[in-house]
Amino acid sequence: MFPEITRDDIFRLETERLWLRWPRAADAEEIRKHAGDPDVALMTAAIPYPYQKGDADAFIRAAREENASGAGLQLAITPKNRPNEPIGLVSLHGAERRGAATLGFWLAKPFWGQGMTTEAACALIDLAFGVTSLERILSSVAPTNAASLRVHEKLGFQSLGRGVLAAPARGVEVEVERFEMKRGAAHTPFGARRAKMTSS
Repeated sequence: MFPEITRDDIFRLETERLWLRWPRAADAEEIRKHAGDPDVALMTAAIPYPYQKGDADAFIRAAREENASGAGLQLAITPKNRPNEPIGLVSLHGAERRGAATLGFWLAKPFWGQGMTTEAACALIDLAFGVTSLERILSSVAPTNAASLRVHEKLGFQSLGRGVLAAPARGVEVEVERFEMKRGAAHTPFGARRAKMTSS
């Protein structure tokens, strides 16, 4: 579903403050440190806790395989002035199915409250609608995750109400708020929609 340009590990998206790039083997320790924070991990359905270095290694391999296949796109969030320092992740999964993909993201706690998650997700959403045939982007959020709910509001997602989601990392199903964004919808309330795509 994602085109050839995104399937090369030199691909990146550049925003006002961030570089979004493929995860690398060298990122494992930083990813383990940040994703292993319980305040980060336990707000997700997919990040195990406790989080080990081996989990980071396995994640990086799986992310790179998914990116290379074009079935999804998982990008490390890095500050533009420190592109070798991953501080989070933004992703779209399942892009080969039914014209929809699922948005995911997390950000290291020291960077919360600065709009970086919104900036990164905005860039990836714009890329997806610009270079793929996706018709919808879906997302789910824990009802207690006020910051994530606010990100969805700023991005212009529409609520689909509450539902239940399998949380593999928790071994249970959890209640979530479900969201949707459709191609062509007015999803531009967030101002920094100026991502630049590069592959060199």
